[in-house]
Formats: sequence, C-alpha cells, structure tokens
Amino acid sequence: MKKLKNIPKFKNEQEEREFWTNNDSSEFIDWNKSKLVSFPKLRPSTKTISLRLPEFLLNDIKVIAHKRDVPYQSLIKIILKERIDSELRNST
Repeated sequence: MKKLKNIPKFKNEQEEREFWTNNDSSEFIDWNKSKLVSFPKLRPSTKTISLRLPEFLLNDIKVIAHKRDVPYQSLIKIILKERIDSELRNST
C-alpha cells in the first residue's frame, strides 16, 4: 500500500486551487476508498461586478424577464451563458 502525503493547510481558496492544479491528487487521496456523493444545494461561487448598460437595454431586459417570470439579473446570466456556450462551440 502506498503511503499518502498529508494535504497541506491552505490560506484561501485560490491557494488550494493552485495546489490541486499542480499536484496529483492520487498522492494525497486513496481514490479506491472514495464514495460517490451529491451536493444538490451547492452553488457556484459568484463575484459581484458593476456593469453599465444603456437604459433602453436594461428596460428591454426587464420586459423580457417579466414575460419569462424570472429576475432580470438571472435573465442576464442566462443570456450570457447561452452566448458564451455558442461562441465556444463555434471557435473550435
């Protein structure tokens, strides 16, 4: 049986992200003992930004959001995600 290394303590999420990007997890974790789990309430981390939009554009977004019965900020995220996915598919 292979001796596993200790996982270091991290100062923040960014430091942990960099660590796992540069290290093989199998040196720290016995994946043969792992179990499948589900985190149904886990939400992606978000970052608040300030975005200036022309008033007419924001008004149009709010009208569409009202028709779809969703908050306008959620509609903006949906539209951005759909467009980004489309761009990524077309760029390959």
